[in-house]
Amino acid sequence: MTSESQLPAKRPVSASLAGPYGHPFHPILVTVPIGAWVAGLAFDIASHVVDRPGFLTQSSEWLIGIGVIGALLAAVVGFLDLFAIPAGTPAFRTALIHMTLNLLVTAAYAVNFLWRRGDYTDGGSVGLGPLVLSAVSLAVLGVSGFLGGKLAYRYGVRVADESTQAEGYRAGRSTGDANSPV
Repeated sequence: MTSESQLPAKRPVSASLAGPYGHPFHPILVTVPIGAWVAGLAFDIASHVVDRPGFLTQSSEWLIGIGVIGALLAAVVGFLDLFAIPAGTPAFRTALIHMTLNLLVTAAYAVNFLWRRGDYTDGGSVGLGPLVLSAVSLAVLGVSGFLGGKLAYRYGVRVADESTQAEGYRAGRSTGDANSPV
């Protein structure tokens, strides 16, 4: 059962900006930087394996830039979700740590992008420094992702209340399209 203290964290501050009730935008937006940065690290490593690594080095730089832009967009929506969590609660403290780690990772990737800027023009592999920075940043992002999961799955931030969730488990006709599996 959802308590009164949890209700604000379940409702969006602005449905048009943060996503409607039960469908927050933040979880879908974070897939952009995560995917870009994981692929970027894979390209970094691969640049040390192939004969002509310039295309991988250049692609990794682009992926890091795309990830930074995606992370900034996800952060805007994440801030809106943060404002819905009551201050002084374990959920709020977890959200602050999650936010801080994400901002640090985004800053590290912005530095990494600038560090690499134009390095691919010589056709060489990604340098050891930028590669290590990507790996460490991705590890910190994993910790932050764990905390994000805790916010959603343990504390129920921006997750529909149990009575709304129960609609998906009632036998018979759903409230949606009868031909839709969802």
